Amino acid sequence: MTETDIRDDRARGRFEAYEGEELVGVIGYFVMAGAPAALVAVHTVVEQGHEGKGIAGALVKEFYVTAAREGVPVVPLCPYAARWTQRHPDEAAVAPAASEETVRAAQAQLKADSGRW
Repeated sequence: MTETDIRDDRARGRFEAYEGEELVGVIGYFVMAGAPAALVAVHTVVEQGHEGKGIAGALVKEFYVTAAREGVPVVPLCPYAARWTQRHPDEAAVAPAASEETVRAAQAQLKADSGRW
């Protein structure tokens, strides 16, 4: 199995997974504006031919680790990230839990900027 390198391109709102120099997966995300702060996962994509290698899971796991390091919750609006969170509650628990208010605020911010996604 090839080692996957995960990079946070905060300026572009992308967690990117690379195998060598090849981009093989992405989580599109945004940082919540204002308080409460949060990292919001919007969509996860793994390039064709790279599915089934655990790339999407590795991206989501690193997303949670980054949120924990920054002390902010994750709002997994991405269906894949939400399912991963349910299947891996111990790994998702490294980041603070998002409140219902934070989730609603993230949904509103996503809707207001829906053209980006």
